[in-house]
Amino acid sequence: MKAGDLLRIDRAASVQFGTPITVRLIRVLDWITYDGWAWIDCYQLNNKGDAIARRELYLMPERVQVLSRPSPRPAAAKR
Repeated sequence: MKAGDLLRIDRAASVQFGTPITVRLIRVLDWITYDGWAWIDCYQLNNKGDAIARRELYLMPERVQVLSRPSPRPAAAKR
């Protein structure tokens, strides 16, 4: 998972998500956790893709669905 990734988080990632949510990842936090778990900083999105809340979530990254990744930025032209 990298900053900018669009993620779908459901019960497989953490039991607290009985209803799946879609988020845009800001960063993976470097907080100490159990093996296989992580804290992420993200924006929760509504059905239109608009951010409705900034959240810190505790989940299993291996069970998160990556829906899309941001397009790479074109290299700046040299002068």
